Amino acid sequence: MFATPTGLRPPAQGCRTRLPWGCGERRRAMFDRNPNGVASQSSRLPSRRTWASNYSPKKPGGIMPQSLSAVYIHLVFSTKEHRPFLRDAPIREASHALLGSISGRLDCPPIIVGGTKDHVHLLARFARTITQAEWVKEVKRVLNVALNEQGHFIEWQGGYASFSVSPSNLEKVKNYIAEQEAHHRRLDFQDELRSLLRKHDVEWDERYLWD
Repeated sequence: MFATPTGLRPPAQGCRTRLPWGCGERRRAMFDRNPNGVASQSSRLPSRRTWASNYSPKKPGGIMPQSLSAVYIHLVFSTKEHRPFLRDAPIREASHALLGSISGRLDCPPIIVGGTKDHVHLLARFARTITQAEWVKEVKRVLNVALNEQGHFIEWQGGYASFSVSPSNLEKVKNYIAEQEAHHRRLDFQDELRSLLRKHDVEWDERYLWD
């Protein structure tokens, strides 16, 4: 039996000591033959270096495996308190162009950017190397800095909404974002967002939805 560290209970009588992962019956027999639980020179486990050489993650020929993804995100967020910061078409168009450029530099290439006077929509292919929270935070931060430098002082809401889009639905979502001005002749941003949340079965708390 192996020596038991202070504070731990010894194994129950008749129970075998668990060996490291990967030890087969042959290795078990070597330990069972040694009543002191100390492996002899001939029965010692392979060294850490030996295990590493036997279990290299590289494929034959030294080629590393690839990690691929095709995830599309429809991102929506508004201006602070729904103020019409983007009411003027030149400012709105500049904001959309900057938003797409910033997202692309974060390895989330934009497919289309749209919106109206108080909110934006961005459809993008999402990167593997960034979280949604990091993506949105950086997009807002850099966009704000760039617009402020041009003399447009715009603030964004703290939160956001994002929805996954299947490849078969991309064209439909693209058309939806492209026709934002037509949509908002019939309903405001708040009703639009509630409709999107219901469509995607997302629960929300109205008290914190518009911060």
